[in-house]
Amino acid sequence: MDTTFTPLLSLAGGGLIGLAAVLLMLGLGRIMGATGLVAGLLAPASGRDWAWRAALVLGMATGPLVWLAATGTWPQVSVAAGPVQLVLGGLAVGIGVTFGGGCTSGHGICGLARLSPRSLVATLTFMASAALTVYVIRHVIGA
Repeated sequence: MDTTFTPLLSLAGGGLIGLAAVLLMLGLGRIMGATGLVAGLLAPASGRDWAWRAALVLGMATGPLVWLAATGTWPQVSVAAGPVQLVLGGLAVGIGVTFGGGCTSGHGICGLARLSPRSLVATLTFMASAALTVYVIRHVIGA
């Protein structure tokens, strides 16, 4: 199975996510976890609360337009999974973040930066699960 790992783009993306998390904490005193962000967007506490959440989601969604403006080409996205696999994966992630009390961005970026023991355990669990999943798919199932 071929991969398209891009270390420089991955580093740049991670840096931008970290910068956004720091700016959100500095500007609004809020932790940037994607799951909590979207949940609060769907059921906001106030209009001001909805506005910053909507701005962040809009910023995430317009990333391809920024790439187009910078390079003149659309980013190439290839998903090796079908619609059923994507829906099942999304449901599994939704269940996982519910039981885990947050997602990889909340725990892995913000929680670790705050030296949260709970986030360390959650992040180690995410990473171990991901490594096991890749191993099983590539070496046991052989897909």
